[in-house]
Amino acid sequence: MISIVLLGAGNVATHLFKALENSENFQIIQVYNRTKENLGFFDGKVDTTSNLKNLKSAQLYILALKDDIIADVAKSLSSIDALVAHTSGATSIAVLKDLARCGVFYPLQTFSKNKDVNFKTVPICIEANNNMDEDLLEQLAQEISDKVYRIDSVQRKKLHVAAVFVSNFANYLYTVGEEICNENDVPFEILHPLMIETAEKATKIGPFAAQTGPAKRNDQEVLSNHQKLITKKQQEIYKIITKSIQDLHGKEL
Repeated sequence: MISIVLLGAGNVATHLFKALENSENFQIIQVYNRTKENLGFFDGKVDTTSNLKNLKSAQLYILALKDDIIADVAKSLSSIDALVAHTSGATSIAVLKDLARCGVFYPLQTFSKNKDVNFKTVPICIEANNNMDEDLLEQLAQEISDKVYRIDSVQRKKLHVAAVFVSNFANYLYTVGEEICNENDVPFEILHPLMIETAEKATKIGPFAAQTGPAKRNDQEVLSNHQKLITKKQQEIYKIITKSIQDLHGKEL
């Protein structure tokens, strides 16, 4: 049984804990968070602490922390004789350079505490500064997921940018669509099947082939009329994305 201390109590930490709760090969023996009040979810489930000096001895320390504090927390673990891995997609393994054994365990998914995630479908990207520890992270990843990838820091940073486009930016556009519906007393749920179909089609035939709409068709009348119906801020977004689609599909117009 591999012992784990989990540092962090946010969305990633919470879902990781749930995924490993019934594991026969890995056990989270302690959860740390600097704000004691945020440890409420873990009370009664596992030992908790808000003091780094009280961390238990373990074989693996997972830093599920905000990017801007990973380095500082890692420095406080420099004397620990164990593997230390962070869960950030945008942060290089080099941030853990002061540690003898370090790695990355990055689950590529959007997490919210109030929505369950099937970890078996979550891609997990791993990296370590030696083969033995990379094997250990791979074993941990395979314990909870069917999709495990060995991805280095350069690849992972670019992958994280791509993830922002397909998730965070796409979700913001959903918000714009919802605003337009709300402003005109139209139920947003009418768009739900379209959102799902668009995502499914992009994963099946690829987003380039899946592209449709007035921008790709260069339907100037529709494009012009649309911009008369929306706010100035929405117009700016509309124009940028329309031009980007037309630049990409220009030869087809």
